[in-house]
Amino acid sequence: MKQFFTVLLLCISLFLGFTFINEKKEKEEISSTKETQEENSIDKMLEEKISSMTLEEKIAQILLVRTPQENAQEIIKENQFGGIVLYASDFKNLTKEEVIAKIESFQSVSKIPLITAVDEEGGSVVRISSNPNLRATPFLSPRELYQIGGLEKIKEDTEEKSALLESLGINVNLAPVVDISTNEEDYIYPRSLGEGKEVTSLYAVAVIEASKKGKVSYTLKHFPGYGQNKDTHQTESKDERTIDELKEKDLLPFASGIKAGAEAILVSHSILSKIDSENPASLSLPIHKLLRDDLNFKGIIITDDLSMGATKEIENAYSKAILSENDFIITSDYEQALTEIKESINQNRIKEEDINKLVKHVLNWKKEKGLLS
Repeated sequence: MKQFFTVLLLCISLFLGFTFINEKKEKEEISSTKETQEENSIDKMLEEKISSMTLEEKIAQILLVRTPQENAQEIIKENQFGGIVLYASDFKNLTKEEVIAKIESFQSVSKIPLITAVDEEGGSVVRISSNPNLRATPFLSPRELYQIGGLEKIKEDTEEKSALLESLGINVNLAPVVDISTNEEDYIYPRSLGEGKEVTSLYAVAVIEASKKGKVSYTLKHFPGYGQNKDTHQTESKDERTIDELKEKDLLPFASGIKAGAEAILVSHSILSKIDSENPASLSLPIHKLLRDDLNFKGIIITDDLSMGATKEIENAYSKAILSENDFIITSDYEQALTEIKESINQNRIKEEDINKLVKHVLNWKKEKGLLS
């Protein structure tokens, strides 16, 4: 009799176990079906929105434009840019209320909500906190923060930055700098953490994870790592590092940040001669494939400003930026960008389908950020 009950209990247990497994499987299948349906619905909505846009509007949607210093609202209304980048001059002497009103005026004339971006790194690059009306003192550099309180201090700083930016109407910070530099002679050293690959990788994770507590997206830069390169704001800079050398060191903070959920990565203008001897990283398809394929990055790729010294004289630079699959092109010369891209389409150097693909990626990001309904 005892043996009978033992067998009976075993059978009941097996039955309940199979029932639980089947129910779990059914729930997973239902959840997967719902996700697929939602993705299809979003995909359809994005394609319908793109089909309703003019060619000029689609071109403008992949531009992240330096905010015009005069008649900004009128220019934004006329061109319908995908986003704007604000600099220190855009905040100078303004009160918080005036900054909010200014950014709201730009959004009010945009058919599709703008990405509003700023470089608020801390230290030498403080576009917002350089204005004492917006913060009593400028944000400290990452190195200073790390020396004061390690990664916990970095996290606190990121949360405070995010809160300030969000309160002003800014939704993207073009930071952190995750370039590895321990040599004080390097151009990028003052803006870097000043630590090796392990600590810099932890820094990237700390910033991205802390940023998730707010609505401001952060941007890892400058891919694939600035190294000891010259200042590309001024001139061309050639880099002889190999892919293996990059993978061993400079790509690690980017890889860590991507795993932590980084939404955007900004690509530098340095020429990685061993990978692509003809084009700066920002205009190089092999460099972008390294980011997409090797690091499995699915987010938004942004060029450094194509009006900088390293790229402003490159023929068809904006077309190359599109063909190398940048989602956002930063420019201080929106007129040149719009003209060149449209001419490239007319001359069949690039196709409208190339633009559509990038626009869809940008709009999807805006959707994920809650900017697009």
